[in-house]
Amino acid sequence: MLLTITLFSLSAVAIYIACEFFVNGIEWFGHRLKLGATAIGSVLAAFGTALPESAVTFMAVAFGKTSAQKDIGIGAAMGGPLVLATLAYAVVGAALIFHRHKLQRINRQVQVDHIRLSHDQAAFLGVFVVKVGLGLVAFTYKPWLGLLFLATYALYVWREIQTSDTAPEEEQLEPLKFCPSVAEPSLRWAALQVTCSLVVISIASHVFVGQLEAIGTALNWSPHLVALLLSPVATELPETMNALIWVKQGKERLALANISGAMMIQATIPSALGLFFTPWLFDGPLLASGIITALAIVFLWQLFRRGAVDGRKLLVVSGFYGVFVLLVACCFSR
Repeated sequence: MLLTITLFSLSAVAIYIACEFFVNGIEWFGHRLKLGATAIGSVLAAFGTALPESAVTFMAVAFGKTSAQKDIGIGAAMGGPLVLATLAYAVVGAALIFHRHKLQRINRQVQVDHIRLSHDQAAFLGVFVVKVGLGLVAFTYKPWLGLLFLATYALYVWREIQTSDTAPEEEQLEPLKFCPSVAEPSLRWAALQVTCSLVVISIASHVFVGQLEAIGTALNWSPHLVALLLSPVATELPETMNALIWVKQGKERLALANISGAMMIQATIPSALGLFFTPWLFDGPLLASGIITALAIVFLWQLFRRGAVDGRKLLVVSGFYGVFVLLVACCFSR
């Protein structure tokens, strides 16, 4: 257990440091491509950090030889959105409160495009409801609907690029860490830094997931529950770390765009993989995770629709994850 805790701590630190390099590199990468801030967060950053967990889901559902292995893939596909919609947003709120004085803010309000974020929540909710609904029924051509989810994500990417806001201000871009003395680093250097940081994030996340699975085994939890409760916390850690780093820099729109983009990926690509390779039928814990995720999204939608979101209100959404943990502990862990 001592080795598990040590590896758990070291991998978490490695993920955070790698995320520092990643957010720095992805900002310069987007800057060189002349992309807007929201597109950098919702498309480039989200897709980059979603690659490791999407690969895990693909390997589990496509090459898993047992139903338990496939269950891990489905659990990850449902647990990811739950973690992002609850814990990731709560981290943004907590970071904003903690760093308010450093950022010289007179209040704890999140400085973002509230209307855009409310539309993002509504779009995600629509896709997610379909995703959960398909888990309750069985019919012959259901696997083909996976193509619809892939098309939905492609449409989302096109929309984000076309309607993205202005590029981040140049004076806010910190020097590229791989070549700090260069005022305008090339696209190649930015891409190299992003790639190297993603490799470290992927390896450290794999180690982190392994330690969480070891903890789940020590608690006598089934692979299904580990996939729902513990693994998503690890696989969504890069997105959460990115959000934390960006909020510390006063860039909430990048932080929340990253979370929104990651949520849309989790609502579409893992769902498509699950539909292609599994029956995609939900049991009690999966259905409960879907319902609680939807409730959290409705809460966030109402919050952003009203505008002037206080960081303290974002902390409240973490309670939905707490409710899910209690529900699983009381009703499904036996």
